[in-house]
Amino acid sequence: MYLSYTTLAPLTFVAAFVGLATAHLLNPQADRPTPFPLYTKKVPGARGTGPADTPTLSLYLPADGKANGAAIVVCPGGGYGGLAEHEGHPIAQWLNSLGVTAVVLKYRLGSAGYRHPIELSDAARAIRTVRTRAAEWKVDPNRIGILGFSAGGHLASTAATHFDDGSPSAPDPIDRVSSRPDAAILVYPVITMADPYTHRGSRQNLLGDNPSKELIELLSNEKQVTSKTPPCFLVHTADDAAVPVENSLLFAMACRKVGVPVELHVFEHGPHGFGLGSNSPVLNGPNSVLSAWPGLCAAWMKARGFIK
Repeated sequence: MYLSYTTLAPLTFVAAFVGLATAHLLNPQADRPTPFPLYTKKVPGARGTGPADTPTLSLYLPADGKANGAAIVVCPGGGYGGLAEHEGHPIAQWLNSLGVTAVVLKYRLGSAGYRHPIELSDAARAIRTVRTRAAEWKVDPNRIGILGFSAGGHLASTAATHFDDGSPSAPDPIDRVSSRPDAAILVYPVITMADPYTHRGSRQNLLGDNPSKELIELLSNEKQVTSKTPPCFLVHTADDAAVPVENSLLFAMACRKVGVPVELHVFEHGPHGFGLGSNSPVLNGPNSVLSAWPGLCAAWMKARGFIK
């Protein structure tokens, strides 16, 4: 496990090392891909047919000649009650700048009446879809990761700990392939559903008002890490007032115990929801130390051979 506790100025040498200028970024008005349905036929477990009942994917392809074969499914946060705009489109643009194909997932939410396992099924379906269409999208099926923020980080950590190999006899070819991500990037993630460190709004939206002890245990993902969990990269701030840093600490320790490669960066100060750490709606200006994390993450992906 690699752990850094960052209190100094932004690590610009890391950004230079990977060729990424993290302080520039990103035009929120740039052209966006048209979302397409996650499910081609009837949506399993759907309560209706409206937008809130229809999960989608938005495919962001790198510029011609820049793609390196890696792909990442992006899960915005929002307490399982909404989806934060600044944790979707700008993140996909950043990944494209690294040559990574990005797929932003609009998953179903507790605010629309959806509870576990619906959210996990949407995330698993997204990973399977990318893997199934790897040749079409020029993606390596063995370099498909997942990235999530806050409650989206919980969903990403759930996908990294509750996956399966697929069903070879499934009538839908997408269901025949593995839902295991090859890497997980968790940014100020909700990890545990247990007190005292859980984010109670996320727990209520995902599990309902009175979840059983067994359900809380199942979705406390620090307790679900195994040696098959993919390598993980985590970012948090020590004084996060919404989702305590203990969420990331517990998950990193769980990875360490079973030998899963893990890198954790804890910044001394910063609000919850800082996104890329530059020009974030919760920060004042582009010069926050938190803007170092995308460069650190890119270096980690490169060191692991995830991006080439």
